[in-house]
Amino acid sequence: MATDYDTPRKTDDDLNEDSIEELKARRNDKSTGPVDIEDFDGAETMDLPGADLSGEELSVRVLPRQADEFTCMSCFLVHHRSQLDHEKNGQPICRDCA
Repeated sequence: MATDYDTPRKTDDDLNEDSIEELKARRNDKSTGPVDIEDFDGAETMDLPGADLSGEELSVRVLPRQADEFTCMSCFLVHHRSQLDHEKNGQPICRDCA
């Protein structure tokens, strides 16, 4: 929906002075349809935070660290060599932790 930012905004006084005809037109406006309850059926399959997932199995393929990657000794994340900032006591440190 396009918004014209040059039009003056209504103040609280302007909102209270709306005509009866405008209020009736807004009430009878059919732009919002009824709520379809069938749309909310998908919420039953959603897991909430803190839900017991002990019976679930993950199917993620884990790759070993590649030759052009390093493990930051500050955040312990694996980064590409282009993210290497410096080495502190022989331990690599990434740009984010530097």
